[in-house]
Amino acid sequence: MTKKDKLLERFLAFPNDFTFDELKTLLESMGFEVENKGKTSGSRVAFVHINFKKHILIHKPHPSKIINKIYLKQIKVELTLKQII
Repeated sequence: MTKKDKLLERFLAFPNDFTFDELKTLLESMGFEVENKGKTSGSRVAFVHINFKKHILIHKPHPSKIINKIYLKQIKVELTLKQII
């Protein structure tokens, strides 16, 4: 089982301690790139799929790097609807 597979399996289990960095790594392995508008974007981060130009927009959590479970579930729905997972 590859690191990507393990990370995807962890993501799909909706853990309480899934971090933004883990999400970024997972989405990048699925073909997404981080699109940040610089200083004007604040904590908003958009992940754009390279081939399909599909966006996933989230707020970068702070001060903790842990992503709330509800956002993980919403991201899973987006990935499923876009037929990426």
